Amino acid sequence: MNKLTEEYKEPDYLSEPLALPEGVDYDEYIICTYIGHIDSDINVNIIGPALAIEQSTGTFVPVPMETPEVRRRHVAKVVSFTQIPDYEFERPGRKEEPKRTYVIQLAFPYINVKNMVSMLLTAIFGNISMGGELKMVDVRFPKVYVDDFKGPKFGIEGIRKILKVPKRPLLNNMIKPCTYTWAPEFSQLFYDAAVGGCDIIKDDELVSNQDYNKLEDRVPAFMEMADKADSEKGEKTIYTANITDKLPNILENADKVQELGANGIMINFPVLGFEVLRALAEDPSVKVPILGHMDFAGAMYMAPWFGVSSHLILGKLARLCGADIVVHPAPYGKASVIQEKYIRVANTLRWPFYHLRPTMPMPSGGITAGLVDRCVNDLGTDIIIGSGGGIHAHPDGPKAGATAFRQAIDATLQGIKLTKYGKTHKELGRALGVWTAGKKTEFKL
Repeated sequence: MNKLTEEYKEPDYLSEPLALPEGVDYDEYIICTYIGHIDSDINVNIIGPALAIEQSTGTFVPVPMETPEVRRRHVAKVVSFTQIPDYEFERPGRKEEPKRTYVIQLAFPYINVKNMVSMLLTAIFGNISMGGELKMVDVRFPKVYVDDFKGPKFGIEGIRKILKVPKRPLLNNMIKPCTYTWAPEFSQLFYDAAVGGCDIIKDDELVSNQDYNKLEDRVPAFMEMADKADSEKGEKTIYTANITDKLPNILENADKVQELGANGIMINFPVLGFEVLRALAEDPSVKVPILGHMDFAGAMYMAPWFGVSSHLILGKLARLCGADIVVHPAPYGKASVIQEKYIRVANTLRWPFYHLRPTMPMPSGGITAGLVDRCVNDLGTDIIIGSGGGIHAHPDGPKAGATAFRQAIDATLQGIKLTKYGKTHKELGRALGVWTAGKKTEFKL
């Protein structure tokens, strides 16, 4: 038969690592967005499909068993790529523009990574995370993927129900010093912070179950102080004991601290891994809220052209895996974070996300009583304000430090300037350095 008269046969587009956004089923694909710096000598029409294949069915060269059938079912697809700026008819040459900036979207079949965060991260940002200036900035999950996850057991509503605090911002204290050899005298620090008005008191991230500071020593002692403070202040206190450890000790620690009376647990989830967080959150024997601490997360998100954006590490993935509370850096104190990024983390923890309960954000990092109004103005009232030194270093001690924060919260909710409120409320005034009934004192960290 003459080639000109042969019947037309459509190319096998479904096996290609390229597609229109409308050409993939968003209910079956995970959509990932990246920003990359690509050498001007590299054609994006080549590198885009190469990224998709590398992270799904193949490698840098064709392999025999990577058949069209395999690709139709498992290959990732480039669904969008755009250079910034969006040149149309001409663009600078290599000399003027040695690297070009692209926004690239890849679609990954859900079946490749079903039910596993470990395989999800391996697929969507595994080998390519080491391939140069490429940062993963967003992930859109289909409902079918998230349906396999239970998310937070308590979330915002559950924590408020435990504490019987329906509206106001909550207050957390981190025990300071950060690292210490256990002695009963440290119980006084806990009691002072609790009775002064802290709703939650957590271990510092540097204290877990070391030989010099055992859970079985401090948990009963701290819970005794929590009960004492609760009876005096007429409010509940949650103590989140840090159970961070090697496996399988961490699972044993979770049982141990609950048996010892702790009504919350804490883990440093970026170093332990999201699957460990998820295992704890989905374990029916864990019946208390889980506080996720942010240690090491900066190594994953701080670089502008590498890693993974903070709202994914501290927000979406932490919530997906079940953290009831997530500590994240605030831009007012000692942390380095852009305000819009800080707000986005908090919003990612709270905004609707299929069936998952919202997680309570805990802005932290050098927050003092004078920053309470900024926290609330930026994030609203569904937050836990985290302070360590801002409470313990108060000139009149931790009890006064906690009381100063509660006074700052009251003033903020009433729309009263903190400096004005501090003139009639000694603890806040001392923290701000504006209390004038006695000697003026400045409080600085």
